[in-house]
Amino acid sequence: MRVALMTAGSRGDVAPFTGLGHGLMRAGHEVTLVTHESFAGLVREAGLGFLGLPVDPRAELDSEDGRRLRTIRTGAVRLATMLRMARRLAGELAPGMVAAARASDVLLLSGSVAPLGRAVADGLGLPSRDLHLQPLAPTRAFPPSVVGTRSLGAAGNRLAGHAVDTALELVFARAAREIRGELGGGGPRSPAGARRARPVHHGFSPLVVPRPPDWRPGLTVDGYWWSRTPPGAELPERLRDFLDAGPPPVFVGLGSLTVAEPERVSALIVRALRAAGLRGVIQAGWSGLEAGGPDGDEDDMMGIGEVPHALLFPRVAAVVHHGGAGTTAAGLRAGVPAVPLPMWFDASFWAARLVAVGVSPGPVPLARLTTPQPLAEALTAATRDPAYRRRAAALAARLRQEDGVARVRAALDGLERDGDEPRGRR
Repeated sequence: MRVALMTAGSRGDVAPFTGLGHGLMRAGHEVTLVTHESFAGLVREAGLGFLGLPVDPRAELDSEDGRRLRTIRTGAVRLATMLRMARRLAGELAPGMVAAARASDVLLLSGSVAPLGRAVADGLGLPSRDLHLQPLAPTRAFPPSVVGTRSLGAAGNRLAGHAVDTALELVFARAAREIRGELGGGGPRSPAGARRARPVHHGFSPLVVPRPPDWRPGLTVDGYWWSRTPPGAELPERLRDFLDAGPPPVFVGLGSLTVAEPERVSALIVRALRAAGLRGVIQAGWSGLEAGGPDGDEDDMMGIGEVPHALLFPRVAAVVHHGGAGTTAAGLRAGVPAVPLPMWFDASFWAARLVAVGVSPGPVPLARLTTPQPLAEALTAATRDPAYRRRAAALAARLRQEDGVARVRAALDGLERDGDEPRGRR
């Protein structure tokens, strides 16, 4: 089948789908990953087809609203700001998504574009399935993963989940109506009840997030979709030399997170590493973190750009990261302890899961990182208590036995067997 795999957001919203797409391609499907033009290289290195969308997510984080996100400390306010940004950009994403869908037999839609993608699928009469990297469906077990970890009680958690679900739908409501009007029908093709009965695949392991018992049928926890590392990929020689020159360092990276004062944060991180007696590999990321003084790297610290986490993480003593779903998964796969620095959206949720599975001594919220001491203490615990590495290694071994692609592959095979061909493609 011709599969259009659609996603939007940061690198962490794209990289896991390179692995899923590659797995589907190996099963005989023709896969095109539809996402921002800035990720063309990442997608093509995975051997997938690519169709670019116009929005540059990094530029958006440097916009007025994006800069405001760096200073907001309330999860609900931060989410509202991000949803306002997404509403403004939805119309720009729509034409590329429609163009990709016209050349496809089925749409696989990440949580970041699913409401818009469903409108495209309805308008073209195409089957579609949702793919989530975070648990977004309402549940009594925990509050919505994108707003924090403070429980509101069983009923409150579920009610908050429905509120977030409705808010996400409203973000794309206008663009979705326009798509349906353009493609035919002019309005929603299915009631909300039918939408909420749709199958949703979740790209994380039940060993890390057990499936909530009150989730409805059709919501599956499939296992991780690992980012695809091209055959023959290597770490840069300079980095290999640094790794070989001493004991395993600690990796520090904030991924696509942007901070208001990167120089101050960089200095605190370096001081924390040194206070714990550790070497560091510090990834610039979208915040532009730095590893050394004005003259660049120092003997015990090294700055890097983008490198495959699958190659680097098994060689480090611990991973310090922003709590993104993708980096969390990569650290778990490598079997190394973690110290999350959560700041927004689902980061606190993943930080709590790392503590729950026993691979982290606890998070150090980035907003509270005003002195190096809390991070130094967490790093000392993570790297000197062998229990964290032992539990991380044991969990990694179990994760390697899972096949996160299998259920998505089976769903596509089912569509082919049932003859669920596009209905009335326009």
